Amino acid sequence: MIKFEKAYNIVKKSIIVLGTEYVPFFESVNRVLAEDVKSDIEMPPFDKSAVDGYACKAEDLDLHLEIIDVIQAGQTPLKTVEKGQCTHIMTGAPVPKGADTVVMVEYTEVIDNKVKIQRKQSKSNISYRAEDVKEGQTVLKKGILIKPQHIAIFASVGYTNVLVFKKPKVGIISTGDELVEPNEKPGLSKIRNSNGHQLMAQVANMGAKPINYGIAKDTYDDTFNIVTKALAENDVILLTGGVSVGEFDFVPEVLEKAGIKILFDSIAVTPGKPTTFGKSETKFCFGLPGNPVSSFVQFELLAKPFLYGMMGYEFKAPEIKLPVAEDYTRKRTERKAFVPVHIINGEAKRVEYHGSAHIHALSTAEGLIYFPVGKEILKKGELVDVRQI
Repeated sequence: MIKFEKAYNIVKKSIIVLGTEYVPFFESVNRVLAEDVKSDIEMPPFDKSAVDGYACKAEDLDLHLEIIDVIQAGQTPLKTVEKGQCTHIMTGAPVPKGADTVVMVEYTEVIDNKVKIQRKQSKSNISYRAEDVKEGQTVLKKGILIKPQHIAIFASVGYTNVLVFKKPKVGIISTGDELVEPNEKPGLSKIRNSNGHQLMAQVANMGAKPINYGIAKDTYDDTFNIVTKALAENDVILLTGGVSVGEFDFVPEVLEKAGIKILFDSIAVTPGKPTTFGKSETKFCFGLPGNPVSSFVQFELLAKPFLYGMMGYEFKAPEIKLPVAEDYTRKRTERKAFVPVHIINGEAKRVEYHGSAHIHALSTAEGLIYFPVGKEILKKGELVDVRQI
């Protein structure tokens, strides 16, 4: 076994960033921006009213002001505001010449086309030209993971074709004669293939391209044929099952014959000790354990940062520091342990968890906490990092 931290560093150092491509800006969510984006205009492009109200001179706020014009958003003011005058103006409309403040309509009373200011204000209520963004200013930096709020920025600066890093193609293979697909009712000694579909969802959720290669039987030839096909058609393959030391676990031998050099095959971590990682010059493989909690957790800890790295993104899992809700103890301390938890009333409370085969344990979990190597107990109230999932 190697320490988890060493395994993580091996995975990170193996990352190859893929090339780039242009996509329409409205299709770029969950992609990684491959260049800085600069504004082609100033924002706002003119002095505009931040409220519905009356544009006037600040020195005239004690006067009864004559309304000389009405300006809606999208209209150009045609009149200059002189002493004793004002313009009725809508939010977003250009401020007319001569005016240096906009009084909110709620602070005014109109009598016979004259405006009386009933309440003084301390700000101008004007959004000034270029106060948000100057022409040529960088508005989004290379390497960000594009979110829906970034689409508005692309649209506002006319960046309609977005340069992004390519998505890795990820082949997913489940192994084991005991597996049947979810649409089949398992017979004696059979179980449904949950891991493969869980991994499909995890890959798709982070914006990569999953391809399901189904179930490889527990024979050397079938495993080799599916693995070599998946390697030829993808950048990364994820195998689940077949990576321990059982008599029919062919995966390590198959990978080596297929040109994959195994960099590690056992990690001092629970769940997920028999996790395997290997590579050729341009192809990569994660062998994940067959138990569903193990495969889920090790994807989150190792495969997800790797795949994001191929997409040009430095992934950091969201973490919050919380007290544990009760004492947690464990008997064996030679491995780093990740434990699924709820977040309840600002505390991390362990979910019912019977081990890495407990498929329902993660269905209500909101995060993972960990025991460092050598640590036997977490005391109630002790602060821990909760890795959100």
